[in-house]
Amino acid sequence: MARKPKDPTVLHGHRVVSGQELRATFVEQDDTAENPVRLRRRILHGVVLVLLVGLIISAIIVALAIMNGQIKIPTSERTGAAVSACPATAFDYTPNDKVTLNVFNATNRPGLARLVADEFLARKFEVAEVGNTQSGYRGVAAVVSGAAGQSAAFSVQRNLPASDYFQDGRSDGSVDVILTGDFKELNAPELVDQTPGQLSCPRDSRRIVDNAKWPVIPKAG
Repeated sequence: MARKPKDPTVLHGHRVVSGQELRATFVEQDDTAENPVRLRRRILHGVVLVLLVGLIISAIIVALAIMNGQIKIPTSERTGAAVSACPATAFDYTPNDKVTLNVFNATNRPGLARLVADEFLARKFEVAEVGNTQSGYRGVAAVVSGAAGQSAAFSVQRNLPASDYFQDGRSDGSVDVILTGDFKELNAPELVDQTPGQLSCPRDSRRIVDNAKWPVIPKAG
C-alpha cells in the first residue's frame, strides 16, 4: 500500500509558516500601526468637505435672498444729502417785479394755471408762460429754477406755502411753478413773510411716484 505524500506545511505535527504568510503578517501589522494616522486624515478630510459643502449651500441661499430682494447690498447710490442739493444759503426776498414765472397746472382742475398766474400778476410778478403739464410729484406745488433763480424761487415759495423747491440745469433766472393735487391757494399778500430765509425742499412724503429725489419736472406740452 502506497504511502501518503508528506504535507510540506506540517513538520513533526506542527504547521510550518511560509515566507508568504510571514510577509503578509508583517504587512498587516504595519497597516495596523498606520491606522490612527489614516483615521485622523480621514476625519480632517471629512471636516473640510463638510465645511466646503456648507459654504456652497450658504452662498446659494444668500444669492437667492438677494435675487428675491430679501437682502439688499449697499451700492454706490448717492445719499439723500448728496442728491438733495438743497441750498443752505439764506436768501433775501427778491422784489416781485424782478421775478419771471412760468405757471403750469398738473391737476385735473381746468383753468387753475391761468387763475394762479393772474394772482401772481396782481402781485407784480412777471408771468411768461401759462399752461398744463403732467407730473408725478406729490404735494402742493413744485417750484423749479436753476442756480441763478434760487433767490427768485425763494420769493415765490413765500407766496406759495408748503411748496417744494427743485433745482434743474437752466442757466437763466426764471422760475417754474407747477401746481399739483394738494394746492389750495396762495398766501394772502399781507401775510407774505419777506424776511431772509432758506428754500424749502421736499420731505420724504412729497416725492414723485418713482421715488426719485430730484425729478425732472415736465414742461407744458
